[in-house]
Amino acid sequence: MSLTVWLSLLTASIVISFTPGAGAINTMSNALAHGWRRSVWGVIGQQLALIVHVVIVAAGVGLLVSRSSILFDIVRYSGAAYLAFLGLRMIFARVPEPAASDGVAPTREGRFSMIRRGFWVNVLNPKAIVFFLAFVPQFIRLDQPPLPQYALLIGTVIAVDVVVMWGFFATAARPFRVLTRTRRGVKILNVIFGSLFLLVAALLLFIH
Repeated sequence: MSLTVWLSLLTASIVISFTPGAGAINTMSNALAHGWRRSVWGVIGQQLALIVHVVIVAAGVGLLVSRSSILFDIVRYSGAAYLAFLGLRMIFARVPEPAASDGVAPTREGRFSMIRRGFWVNVLNPKAIVFFLAFVPQFIRLDQPPLPQYALLIGTVIAVDVVVMWGFFATAARPFRVLTRTRRGVKILNVIFGSLFLLVAALLLFIH
């Protein structure tokens, strides 16, 4: 991959990562609920999903999904249902009394649970598969060994997404941490982010 092509890949990756979506909502929600440092576990799960998307496209499965309305709808409805589940769970969650010191709730979600949730939030997005199907071929040359090219592509996409998600979206949530010091504030944040999850789920269903 030439420097010019890689710079184009880098630019495209930055634009993609800054586009608001379920991943950004999940990252900010984690940062508010568990702190900036621990929100990285959700970001890691989201990166694992990006790897799966690229592998799916490279294996040709993405083309099959994009051309089959049945398979596409299965993934689409599954993704919407999962986001709706997350949204409703946040809205109706019982809010514990926050800790007096830093506003973080005494009961914290485990690392694996955050990784798993981040993974499913990103992987159950059929639009991402279709997007990568159109995105990946622009940076892969068929006359060159594919493995180094895919490795560089995945490495670039992940590096950019981690910086944007953890460095921008998780950091952007910090000023709102003051709301986590009271049960009412936590409830307000849960309703806001739960509603955002429901909105993304609705968009996933009704926007083709």
